[in-house]
Amino acid sequence: MLSRLSMSVRPCVSVCRWVHTKEKGKPLMLNPRTNKGMAFTLKERQILGIHGLLPPKIETQDTQAMRFQKNLKKMSDPLQKYIYLMGIQERNERLFYRVLMEDIEALMPIVYTPTVGLACTQYGHIFRRPNYRFLKKYREKYCTFNDDIQGTASVALAGLLSAQRVVGKSITEHKVLFLGAGEAALGIANLIVMAMMESGMSQAEARKKIWMFDKYGLLVKVSKMKIHIQIYKVSNPCTFNDDIQGTASVALAGLLSAQRVVGKSITEHKVLFLGAGEAALGIANLIVMAMMESGMSQAEARKKIWMFDKYGLLVKGRAYETDSNQEGFVHPDPGDVKSFLDAVNVIKPTAIIGVSGAGRLFTHDVIRAMGSLNEHPIIFALSNPTAKAECTAEDAYSLTQGRCLFASGSPFAPVSLEDGRILTPGQGNNAYIFPGVALAVILSGVRHISDTVFLEAAKTLADQLTDEELSQGRLYPPLSNIREVSLQMAIKVMQYVYSKGMAEQHVTT
Repeated sequence: MLSRLSMSVRPCVSVCRWVHTKEKGKPLMLNPRTNKGMAFTLKERQILGIHGLLPPKIETQDTQAMRFQKNLKKMSDPLQKYIYLMGIQERNERLFYRVLMEDIEALMPIVYTPTVGLACTQYGHIFRRPNYRFLKKYREKYCTFNDDIQGTASVALAGLLSAQRVVGKSITEHKVLFLGAGEAALGIANLIVMAMMESGMSQAEARKKIWMFDKYGLLVKVSKMKIHIQIYKVSNPCTFNDDIQGTASVALAGLLSAQRVVGKSITEHKVLFLGAGEAALGIANLIVMAMMESGMSQAEARKKIWMFDKYGLLVKGRAYETDSNQEGFVHPDPGDVKSFLDAVNVIKPTAIIGVSGAGRLFTHDVIRAMGSLNEHPIIFALSNPTAKAECTAEDAYSLTQGRCLFASGSPFAPVSLEDGRILTPGQGNNAYIFPGVALAVILSGVRHISDTVFLEAAKTLADQLTDEELSQGRLYPPLSNIREVSLQMAIKVMQYVYSKGMAEQHVTT
């Protein structure tokens, strides 16, 4: 399979090189994919018409990389490092990836989590140039709203409001049946719901007035309506949500790695989430799939998952509205639970997973409680950026005497314990998942990525963690191995999609 994978990549590389040589002169220099800066040889400068556009000195990529790395080491502010690295990417992609791969562990937190989050909040202050080369053919279609969805919805609602004057009914008295359940139908339905809410009706009651009939029949249980992004005119219209599916896969991989220390099957865990949004639901559903694969029924697996949001524990009969996607994880009230600490003491989880984005809510008391309930408590503080993490690695390790299995969304430095041990916290970084999955999708031509693909990815990632790395406190392989991890991930995912008949093209030698 490795040889087949290599063979499949080579033709693409040769084509890309041929395309690059078509550009000459200034356009070639302004294209970061073809620009090599001062690394162009004298012969290349003459052939490509760039001889007068560069300083006379010829500088190899090795020298360029050494210079940029030296400049990076002079910087202490992560945002300044981000700006500098993005500047390289905008001018010379080859050099950017060379610098990145030579020090991936140090630079991944700069170009990705957590600094990229800070860069997004400061985008207006650090903007240099637009990066639109992949979608520039369609830039004239960009707008602040989707007319096919929102414009159609507005016109449809206007017609419905006009009809009221003849029918003599308020908007809240209507019951609407849609033929079709795509983006346009959802857009109209959401706008009708908003109009009903403006007339005094609750969102839940308004949604009960909306029915949809698609090619499969009547939607008898409609999940929370949303307008989704649809991508047009791409060669392989296959997408996945990395924030949900990628996060779920890397979190499950951490749990599977932790099993080797805890000595329990995935079916023996009881998991308590802090947060009950899409990320929590994505992780929870993948854990349920893993438990079902080990022989447990879906109903029994869901009983192992509890969620605590800003309103408290998800239990039957609580005063606050529960999202329909959360229904599988709503359980009978276990007793007097007013805080997350109460939830830990009452439910007695083996693992707590934080995806709330609300900061340090895994308090010292919560961590101590987990340590008293479990020989090896599993504590995942996955919220980003670092300031939003539910706890620090130092607190998790020190308050459990180094017995906990810790993972975080943002990177934390190794922690030295009083007994002399040094533990390296695992970072549940989506970068362990999406490059390998994406490569497998591209090579196999998959048109639909099921959640089972991410279950397979999680198992593959956990399998690549060595016993030595596990003894260091890691739950994931070092980021320095990310290329090999991604390659193995791609191979395993491709084997899976071929075995399930999901692939539409085959890699041949």
